[in-house]
Amino acid sequence: MKKIILAAFLGGTLGIFTAVKFTGPVLAENNSDKADVYEQLDLFGDIFDRIRSEYVEEVDAKELIEAAINGMLTSLDPHSGYLPPVDAEKMREQTRGEFGGLGIEVTQEEGFVKVVSPIDGTPADEAGMEAGDFITHVDGESVLGLTLNEAVERMRGPVGSEIVITVVREGEDEPFDVTIIRDFIKLTAARVRTEGKSVVIRVTTFNDNTFDNIRDGLDEKLQSAGGLENINGVVIDLRNNPGGLLSQAIRVSDAFLDKGEIVSTRGRDPEEGDRYNATPGDIIEGKPIVVLINGGSASASEIVAAALKDHRRGIVVGTKSFGKGSVQTVMPLREQSAMRLTTARYYSPSGRSIQNLGVTPDIIVEQPRRRTDDDEDGFRYRSESDLRGSLSNDSLSEDEIQQIEEDRAKAEKAAELRNADYQLAYAIDILTGLNALGPKK
Repeated sequence: MKKIILAAFLGGTLGIFTAVKFTGPVLAENNSDKADVYEQLDLFGDIFDRIRSEYVEEVDAKELIEAAINGMLTSLDPHSGYLPPVDAEKMREQTRGEFGGLGIEVTQEEGFVKVVSPIDGTPADEAGMEAGDFITHVDGESVLGLTLNEAVERMRGPVGSEIVITVVREGEDEPFDVTIIRDFIKLTAARVRTEGKSVVIRVTTFNDNTFDNIRDGLDEKLQSAGGLENINGVVIDLRNNPGGLLSQAIRVSDAFLDKGEIVSTRGRDPEEGDRYNATPGDIIEGKPIVVLINGGSASASEIVAAALKDHRRGIVVGTKSFGKGSVQTVMPLREQSAMRLTTARYYSPSGRSIQNLGVTPDIIVEQPRRRTDDDEDGFRYRSESDLRGSLSNDSLSEDEIQQIEEDRAKAEKAAELRNADYQLAYAIDILTGLNALGPKK
């Protein structure tokens, strides 16, 4: 069976997304401890029979076994788990970029559901959900004590239906409710736009379309700009990107690298590790790159950020990433179900594991909370031109005055971007500064 490796975050995706690979059936283990294992399986059978015959209410044997399987897997780490047929199919839909739900990536921490990141343009994003939010209740019922899959199932529902999520957020004194309308989620994996002379590549997720979206969008913007020589560089915005297909993370990294390792994976057996290297060719021919990350950047997005950072190909700006550096293998089981098992860690070109540590930016830049109208004091410094009867400037021609006004308009536009998205404006300022130094000699 063809393997598909995901470097996403399939902890739970509502419209939800884990480095994962699909592989063939599991082979039986052959070791000297078989006798002990069979004794434990006999114990499991005894308990199962007792529950079926003596529990206070009649139980569904299939559901009981599935719960036992899921309990065994989830006891290993937050990303291993059992996928019933419906969940397995939903995961396959997510890698194709189309699915129904809220558009939110979640994991579990201290018994509660934690938001890794909302996905751009989805109901959760539009409702104001933020990376780092804790979900404590769904429609008034606590999620404490539920497995991640059970909590995710509570949040699923028909497209167009309403869900009320209770959120605990750092900086807020009290929990608050967020109302979200479930919708059909169709992801645009990457969007490309220009800000002045800079190209901004916003990567939302790594699915089958990510590299093609980037390549096609970049070609279009470069053509509109009149060629590569007319841009000062590229910002790759990976903020709140929960990950996706490892193959796409490799292709995106390779697009901006000429040579060298991109990422390696190592499992229990060192002989079974994989190493992925860049091929010759840089689609922007060495133009400067700034990579934006934050706490919602996980897995595949961390692979890209670490590869460009370690090769000194890009300057990483923002805040520390999520720190998911493990690979899950999705193994098909009977009746279209599957199991997701952590089988390896991945390592950056420098040989460092990202697990639990994340990628630390070269320049740490926090995103300030947006100021409200109440924060504005309305004060503006007066200038000479505001004074009644001030002298005119007789040293400039009309063309020179017009040029000054155009330059001021550009500066004011940059200031507007800084108010709207401080981190992105900071990244663009870096590109502008690098270009002011001129080409390397």
